[in-house]
Amino acid sequence: MDMIFTHRKMICSVLFFFVLSSLSIGCTLIQLREDVKRAKTSIVLVGTVSSTLSVSEMPVVVAAYSKKDRQRTIVHYTMLHEPGPYELMVPVGIHNIVAFGDNNKNLIYEKGEPAGQILTAEKVSAPAGGVAGNLDIVLSEQRHTKIDFPVGFRIQPKAHKKFHSTSPGAIAKMDDFLFSDEYAVKGFWGGLEFFKEIGGNVYFLEAYDPAKIPILFVHGAAGSPQNWRAFFKSIDRDKYQPWIYYYPSGSPLDSMSHLLLWKMQNLQVKYKFNQLCIAAHSMGGLVVRSFLVNYGQLFPSISCFISISTPWGGEALAETGVKYSPGVVPAWRDMQPKSKFIKSIYEKKLPATVDHYLFFGHKGNRNILRPNNDKVVTLESQLDQRAQKNARMIYGYNEDHVSILSSQQALSQFNTILTDKYQKAKATDKISGNRLRVDFTFDFPKELPRPMPALYLRPADKKGGETWLYISPDDTGREYGPFPSGDYEVSLVAPAFTPEPFSRSIHIEPGAVPSATFILKPVGYLRGYVVKHGQRDILVGASPQPDTGIEIQSITLSKGDVHRTLIPLQEDDSDSEYYLSATDFSSKGTFFFFGLPGGTYDLTLIAKGYETYSGIYTVVPGQYQNTIIIELEKKNIDSS
Repeated sequence: MDMIFTHRKMICSVLFFFVLSSLSIGCTLIQLREDVKRAKTSIVLVGTVSSTLSVSEMPVVVAAYSKKDRQRTIVHYTMLHEPGPYELMVPVGIHNIVAFGDNNKNLIYEKGEPAGQILTAEKVSAPAGGVAGNLDIVLSEQRHTKIDFPVGFRIQPKAHKKFHSTSPGAIAKMDDFLFSDEYAVKGFWGGLEFFKEIGGNVYFLEAYDPAKIPILFVHGAAGSPQNWRAFFKSIDRDKYQPWIYYYPSGSPLDSMSHLLLWKMQNLQVKYKFNQLCIAAHSMGGLVVRSFLVNYGQLFPSISCFISISTPWGGEALAETGVKYSPGVVPAWRDMQPKSKFIKSIYEKKLPATVDHYLFFGHKGNRNILRPNNDKVVTLESQLDQRAQKNARMIYGYNEDHVSILSSQQALSQFNTILTDKYQKAKATDKISGNRLRVDFTFDFPKELPRPMPALYLRPADKKGGETWLYISPDDTGREYGPFPSGDYEVSLVAPAFTPEPFSRSIHIEPGAVPSATFILKPVGYLRGYVVKHGQRDILVGASPQPDTGIEIQSITLSKGDVHRTLIPLQEDDSDSEYYLSATDFSSKGTFFFFGLPGGTYDLTLIAKGYETYSGIYTVVPGQYQNTIIIELEKKNIDSS
């Protein structure tokens, strides 16, 4: 059979809790409970490895390790095929992070190999289950005594014992071991172990080609890229290049949406693609919609989203599983029809630039125990009115949940949509001008990590939407666009740096490529937000959100003769105006202090109904820190 995603596995992914009497499933549930327990006491560390060397393609090992006396224990490691973004999952605690070039891929730190490190990474501000970011490392040639990692240290290989890159854009083959049925199921029942062993990533099937439009394919529960074989064979590979998002599908869907953001953000910075389509099957459609409604404005290149057999209204059986199963897959909680996640994906609209095409199948079971369905997802859920409302077109097929992925009718319609997008993209490419050149320099030593800047454009009349584009720290002198004709205020934003000037007025029109030049100078800053006590126990791989219901009365930062107090903005005040001008502000549970001299500061936060919070934080100009998360405790009111 061409598709490895069999009917048996398909049904298992949804009706999993009706086979709990199986001994193998019972063992799986024991492992599942342990997996979830460890996830709640773990944290994901993310950052970017860069290099002062001229070599761009160099295998890199990034490892987190604990140290007791002189003994080092590797907690988690990952391999990259080139310097770039990494993710590590570690227990909450004290860890160091080391990165080194590993040209022979033997997992041994050897003499002469470039290296860099971060010591005592427990200082980052992140809750258990959350994400600690900005842990960037620069590789450089240096004496090994400067690295707290002994030459000759051997890292034990993982179970698969193969070099496997988790850097976005790594090239993979469809018959790769990690895409096997075994690993796909493992990603559903044991998301944490899956992540620690092979990670989650966006893979390419071929080297990037700027002349071809990328199509990102996203699988569903217990799925893998192999589910899309018919699509890969159907599309015109001279015009399109398939990308595949492979992730542990049993993990919280919010976390997988956030992981997709991290991967796509880095791919956009590296390849600067100006057109992208996304196709998602089943539960994958929920992950993609979450990604689009929360982060889609950062990717103006995304023009279409094709969902196939997605349970837009959730799954009632997931609710039963959460109530009665002795072990709960985290994704089940999100799949419940009235879950917070399902509600959240409809609270915001899809970006105006994205056309949603909804495919559904109706060849399935009909009985008194289960409403009309495609053998897995009910028609009621596939055709949820909230999803239909935002869809540009809706297409139904006499196919079940699996067969729709090889349906000639569905494939034909899919390619028709792609052809339309391809023709429009090529027509746009022929238009000269309507682009912007950006030149910038960092007034900062090259051997120190530099943040990823964001290009910001706002129409001068404030009537149009804002545009944000992440760019590489090395992208000076490049052109971006096309943008609609008009007058804009343009700025370049980077944490712990301030642009000179703050913004420039630019006129964009056909046939012209204006330029904007900035100098990014290091400054000291602090940013953070508040949450209620107990909110720190969150989903692995995600971060808690600011609690907008907490009424902050004042936030004070002081050090010697520096004394600043913030009063929260009113609801109708614009956050972006303050942020872009590097003016201190507090809004909706968040706070920012800009232009701080280096040193140690006392921070005091007063909120109505909560105990006063006090903390000590160190500021280093040019050091972009992770967001500070402040947990507030309710005041103990004596009822007597």
